[in-house]
Amino acid sequence: MPNNLKKRILYVENGIGYGGAIICLRHLVRNLDRSKYTPMVVTGRTGPHYQEIAGEALWQHIPDRHIDIVGMHRILDPANWPDKVPGLRFIINQILARTDDLANFLPFFVRLLWTAWRFKADLIHANNEPLCNRAALLVGKILKIPSVCHVRGDQDGSHLMKWAFTLPDRFISVSHWVAKSMQEKLQVPANKIDVIYDGIELEKLDLKANGSEFREHYQISKNDFAVGLIGLLIPWKGQDLFLDAANHLKDKIPNLKMMIIGGTPDDCTAYESSLRQRVLDEHLEDIVVFTGHVSKMESVYNGLDVVVSASTSPEPLGTVVIECLAMGRPLIGPNHGGAAEMMEHNKTGLLFAPKNAHSLAEQIEAYYNNSELRSTLGKNARDHALNTFSVSTHTDKIEKTYELLL
Repeated sequence: MPNNLKKRILYVENGIGYGGAIICLRHLVRNLDRSKYTPMVVTGRTGPHYQEIAGEALWQHIPDRHIDIVGMHRILDPANWPDKVPGLRFIINQILARTDDLANFLPFFVRLLWTAWRFKADLIHANNEPLCNRAALLVGKILKIPSVCHVRGDQDGSHLMKWAFTLPDRFISVSHWVAKSMQEKLQVPANKIDVIYDGIELEKLDLKANGSEFREHYQISKNDFAVGLIGLLIPWKGQDLFLDAANHLKDKIPNLKMMIIGGTPDDCTAYESSLRQRVLDEHLEDIVVFTGHVSKMESVYNGLDVVVSASTSPEPLGTVVIECLAMGRPLIGPNHGGAAEMMEHNKTGLLFAPKNAHSLAEQIEAYYNNSELRSTLGKNARDHALNTFSVSTHTDKIEKTYELLL
């Protein structure tokens, strides 16, 4: 196809940090049919991992947060003093909202509009839910080009959320659970939703990655039983629940190591500090290990005895679930959201009662004590992943969505 006939897709990613959403977007962009499409990726954040995108597609960093309104809400929302004066909390929330509009939303919107116009975008693909991507979707309306929104989580059904969900021309949902939530809470018509599981480049996964290097780096011996919770250090990812489970298990599993694996977004440094303080207060220093961000995840999966996903809110379909299954590694996840949709208990993984540390601890202990599970869980998971999460299948389905809109 001649270059001037290629369709230009503008991808907008403004998540809280470098996690599953941006990783899946990179898989998509790398495998997009370049004879049909020219991609440009706009990210609200920057850093070494974001800058790598420039080697895969056109890339533009447009800051989406000059003032940390989310961090302010995290401090103010639990506080009691605003409720002592009638109407004060409402006034504070209005001030924060208008500050967010003027200092964060408006500058991002103007620069994104200019970028999309200069790029001559034919379609906008917002990589997160509509409310946080309203700037991208409004740019689509102004330029009179179609937009698709990738929805990766449950929504609360607020009036503002419902308005935001009227903006996209089409939705990509990462699981049937997410699609059902959109229909029930936000009245999104089923015929506007395409359920497309996230895809990963299965052939590029290093199945034989040296897990011993990971263990040695963090001083985990061959005799230690290493349980790893993988994910950004964000409260709903379940690190507190993981520490609760550590307390249940510390006297039941010899040589137990509970590993918290993942980076901390700038907005959540206080949360990381609280987790580390808990470890000290509860005398878990010999059990709990914080690794921070780890780049080569294959060595992490192969270095752990069992992987945990412990999200307290239903997670659409976490990258950890996909990668772990694809690596053929044993996984324990909550019985809600995408994990429950993807895993069959005692066959391709183990499920525990959501938000229940005792249930999580029981499943970890059950895996530790069951040699049959240790030998079959990973193989079953790998077979399931090969049939479900191919990036080529993922890309083909998304390109069909583009064709429909264009």
